[in-house]
Amino acid sequence: MAERITPRSENYSDWYVDIVLNAQLADYSPVKGTMVIRPRGYAIWERMQSALDTMFKETGHQNAYFPLLIPESFLKKEAEHVEGFAPECAVVTHGGGEELEEPLVIRPTSETIIWSMYRKWIQSYRDLPLLINQWANVMRWEKRTRLFLRTTEFLWQEGHTAHASAEEAREETLRMLDVYRCFAEEHMALPVLTGIKSEAEKFAGAVDTYAIEAMMQDKKALQAGTSHFLGQNFARAFDVTFQTADGALDHVWATSWGVSTRLIGALIMAHSDDRGLVLPPKLAPTEVAIVPIFKNQNRTEVLGYADRLHQTLKGSYRVVLDADENNSPGWKFSQWELFGVPIRIECGPRDMQNNQVVLVRRDTGEKLPVAAGAAPQRIAELLQQIQQALYDRAHAFRQANTRDIDNYDDLVAFFEGDGGFARVAWSGSPEAEARIKDDTKATIRVLPFGNQEQAAGKRCIVTGEPARHVAILARSY
Repeated sequence: MAERITPRSENYSDWYVDIVLNAQLADYSPVKGTMVIRPRGYAIWERMQSALDTMFKETGHQNAYFPLLIPESFLKKEAEHVEGFAPECAVVTHGGGEELEEPLVIRPTSETIIWSMYRKWIQSYRDLPLLINQWANVMRWEKRTRLFLRTTEFLWQEGHTAHASAEEAREETLRMLDVYRCFAEEHMALPVLTGIKSEAEKFAGAVDTYAIEAMMQDKKALQAGTSHFLGQNFARAFDVTFQTADGALDHVWATSWGVSTRLIGALIMAHSDDRGLVLPPKLAPTEVAIVPIFKNQNRTEVLGYADRLHQTLKGSYRVVLDADENNSPGWKFSQWELFGVPIRIECGPRDMQNNQVVLVRRDTGEKLPVAAGAAPQRIAELLQQIQQALYDRAHAFRQANTRDIDNYDDLVAFFEGDGGFARVAWSGSPEAEARIKDDTKATIRVLPFGNQEQAAGKRCIVTGEPARHVAILARSY
């Protein structure tokens, strides 16, 4: 219950872990750096999968599955890619009691194995575009791990598409970035900034990386999704060519894009409180929990009243009836708050006499008595209001903790304090970017769309040279 949760103000990291463990979302595995996703946590991931999968298919993508094991030589074909991932790779050297002829890498990402197959499947412009998504697990040998946010093994989706032109591939890259933005804002109630990554922060092997970035309640940034324009890098590495409409031969243009179970971590850190998990209704596995309040003398009547309400609601909502008689109503109230259920319904003898129920909002704690017959409609309204309220609250928090800074000393002081998002002018100099990171531990999270126009007439916060970009800086997960 709530007393098991470390207050955010006392220790934000412990607060986060307490919620993950006590809300029964995940637990530590016997294998160092990995986690077990428990049913309550996996149910959230299934809600995410369902929404995203629908959005992917609406934009013409199909699901496929590729092997977990990748020949080590495949990663070496794209030099920048292998350099970026080599330190994180887990390598299988033996199988069936024998040493393998070639070591196999457990996929850290699947560009190489997928492009080896695209070489077989693509011959002509008529085979393009090829729009494939994969739901899978990946492994990256992380030294510092945190449940959901960074684990050695995690679940994700990775889209990999092939196109006949650079323009078409860039259009796809931005289309999928916008899919992620819509999902984050409309389903997760999470406001995000969109834009391009700096050269230092982009994906290994990409020409350009675009991202959605969100602010957590400790004012750090979390990269919630990325979409990469890969150019012809992987097509050249794997010799994936096609005959163009005019009979010439060209290399295919590529994209890749992905989000992972770290989105569950984002949900926790963006919305939850010291009483436990707070979930946006669209992603809550349970939208409504009915808690009957009774004593022995009125047990049968109150349970019957609650059950009739349950029967009325269950065709329209993800609803549970908590008829457990081993714990008190107060304990149940705290438990459903801990689990993050958006609406709790309380009904006791007095409510039954008045033919009403009490609806309790998880986000505000507000109690709303309503007539039993009006409950279904009122619940629908409340769920919409809660979804919007969570977004508005997170957006207001980000706005309140974003600063325009044009003096370097002020920038350093900003990150020596509570921090947040700093909006600064930047010359584009890698040395200036590295100095900021060394002095503040903040990185360029994103160069927002339209940043070059916004930089006109401004001076770089580090060098004083004419600025080429406006950048969002933050410490991050």
